[in-house]
Amino acid sequence: MASTSSPLTLPVLPLDGEVVLPGMVVPLDLSDSEVRAAVEAAQAAARSEPGKPRVLLVPRIDGTYAATGVLGTVEQVGRLADGDPGALIRGLGRVKIGAGTTGPGAALWVEGTRIDETVPDPLPGHVAELVKEYKALAASWLKKRGAWQVVDRVQAIDDVSALADNSGYSPFLTTEQKVELLETTDPVARLKLATQQLRDHLAEQEVAESIAKDVQEGVDKQQREFLLRRQLEAVRKELRELNGDTAEGEESDDYRARVEAADLPEKVREAALKEVDKLERTSDQSPEGSWIRTWLDTVLEMPWNERTEDAYDIRGARAVLDAEHAGLEDVKERITEYLAVRKRRADRGLGVVGGRRGGAVLALVGPPGVGKTSLGESVAHAMGRTFVRVALGGVRDEAEIRGHRRTYVGALPGRIVRAIKEAGSMNPVVLLDEIDKVGSDFRGDPAAALLEVLDPAQNHTFRDHYLEVELDLSDVVFLATANVLEAIPEALADRMDIVRLDGYTEDEKVVIARDHLLPRQLERAGLNKDEVTIDEAALRKLAGEYTREAGVRTLERSIARLLRKVTAQHELGERELPFTVRDEDLRGLLGRPHHVPESAQDPAERRTAVPGVATGLAVTGAGGDVLYVEASLADPETGAAGLTLTGQLGDVMKESAQIALSFLRSHGAELELPVGDLKDRGVHIHFPAGAVPKDGPSAGVTMTTALASLLSGRLVRTDVAMTGEVSLTGRVLPIGGVKQKLLAAHRAGVTTVIIPKRNEPDLDDVPAEVLDKLDVHAVTDVRQVLELALAPATSDATPEVPVAA
Repeated sequence: MASTSSPLTLPVLPLDGEVVLPGMVVPLDLSDSEVRAAVEAAQAAARSEPGKPRVLLVPRIDGTYAATGVLGTVEQVGRLADGDPGALIRGLGRVKIGAGTTGPGAALWVEGTRIDETVPDPLPGHVAELVKEYKALAASWLKKRGAWQVVDRVQAIDDVSALADNSGYSPFLTTEQKVELLETTDPVARLKLATQQLRDHLAEQEVAESIAKDVQEGVDKQQREFLLRRQLEAVRKELRELNGDTAEGEESDDYRARVEAADLPEKVREAALKEVDKLERTSDQSPEGSWIRTWLDTVLEMPWNERTEDAYDIRGARAVLDAEHAGLEDVKERITEYLAVRKRRADRGLGVVGGRRGGAVLALVGPPGVGKTSLGESVAHAMGRTFVRVALGGVRDEAEIRGHRRTYVGALPGRIVRAIKEAGSMNPVVLLDEIDKVGSDFRGDPAAALLEVLDPAQNHTFRDHYLEVELDLSDVVFLATANVLEAIPEALADRMDIVRLDGYTEDEKVVIARDHLLPRQLERAGLNKDEVTIDEAALRKLAGEYTREAGVRTLERSIARLLRKVTAQHELGERELPFTVRDEDLRGLLGRPHHVPESAQDPAERRTAVPGVATGLAVTGAGGDVLYVEASLADPETGAAGLTLTGQLGDVMKESAQIALSFLRSHGAELELPVGDLKDRGVHIHFPAGAVPKDGPSAGVTMTTALASLLSGRLVRTDVAMTGEVSLTGRVLPIGGVKQKLLAAHRAGVTTVIIPKRNEPDLDDVPAEVLDKLDVHAVTDVRQVLELALAPATSDATPEVPVAA
């Protein structure tokens, strides 16, 4: 055990990041002010005392002094090898540091106590074994480094304390490990610690040597494989020359070089090299060789690490969308939000989270002609990405989406992989056009195959059946277009962000025609913009009376026809250019209007000119539309009692008619209606346009109003249209498609619209210019509908009720 002896007063020589143990002789640079101050103080003190100047060597780690130092003597002061002033100092023994004190010079003086580190002689058995083990380990390490002379010196050390402190010369020890050796005052414990440190280092060195050996063996194997392949190439060349084949080069080597030179993900590279190995072993006559070559060509053509930089100019992107498309505010806002989030994520280093990037999956749902397909190209333009369109209309084979297995003749990757290859980047804008027209048969369900493609949680590991390697689709912006949301499978629709495009107002159509359609058609007709112009009144009449649609496709065809007429008349010498088309010129160029509003017709020619006809609102695949409901009573002598429905109606609409009839039978007396006719005479309800299938509950109030008009003899107001589901108690229940229905009413010239009270929040989505021209009534009971829709009775006489033949 260690013990203490007489106290000492010594100047402190701090060692930053270094440790000196007893028995070590170290040179120190006197250009350091603290080192020079300590040495000068020691020299000043030595003048009055016999012996060499003495200092206290104390390690200083991060500004903190160790609790134990080493007594050192200044052996020599002179010049170091580089010419700087230095001192040679020898460590003698450990000193326990006490309180600070005063002394000559600028150095820090402390009081210390010398620690006695003697070990009893002879050594105990376990200590002798420890000494033997340490010397064996040290000899093994020194022999590996070629230090044979040092081996002999270590073997000659018999003192346990000196042997343990000798490990302070080991270069592999960290400063913390050396401080631990310094502060371990018990020589036996210190020797155990030094032995353990040396043992750990030798174990690490053995592992490192094993790894280096494996690496060398791998390199040797690669070199051997390279030489063998060169020899195999030479043999094949000789065989080709014997067979008269003068083809130069080896195709498999070409593929190997291409794969190794390509910038491929690690797993893709491994799969490609395996296929190259197969190609090298495959005979030239084997059909498998062509399959492998086609697969390798496909993999090498894929843009695995190619990405376009997004344009994070949010205002500029919005300006591009506004310039290329009028209206469609919901879609523009969604794309602007997406770009803003992408910019914020990129600024904060969150481009990839959990292996997934920030792609998007949007479904644009709306009637034909509203610009869903062209909007995809505008989105790509605004984001600075490439654009690819994938037409899904009529696709019935699952392999069209996920690709064919490579075992089939003529196998190809799916349309998604082909779209990525065509785009040339891993983050294009992919438009999945007409996703609601995807079918299914015995070949599979393509909509089910799209579930993985359009799921942001799993499309970063999409596997095509042909490629059979993971393809990251998480950075792709998918835009799916559909006319009818109900035609999309529920599981697929749940994975997409639905954005509805409900059609354009008349004002928006005029803007689109003026800014987009007319310039495009002028170019196609070979006309300059100053040769033929169409004033705004003519465009408004074209949109309102010649074309009645949710989109602008028919409007564009009408403009094209108008320009063709003007061009033909000019070539025939019948009209001079330039020419301005006004609204009064349309009749002579295009004929009479096809869609005159009901309110503009002669009162006797209107559909609601007789009792029993009401105007309803519906949503079809072409957007909102006006739907007329006709009701009549059969002659009691010729017609059987009961309800007859015609117009190709669905089950839900048939049930709505039954509910309307039941309500009037039970509440007819309250409404002052002759309900006796409903019991004795047959009721016939017809929906014109019988070739068009119709279904849904929203015609309930319309059928109730038509029957009430029929029984009361009061006409339904021409300017009123309605929508809403009716219950047996007369409650008006909410329905869907309010925005599309109000746009349809506006196009048809209707000025008063009745909707359910619970659909009032949907009015926020309707353009303000449309709401300003409509008188919208939100009702809760069918009695309110009848008060608003039925015109006052013209006389007290019993009305004549239309009779079905």
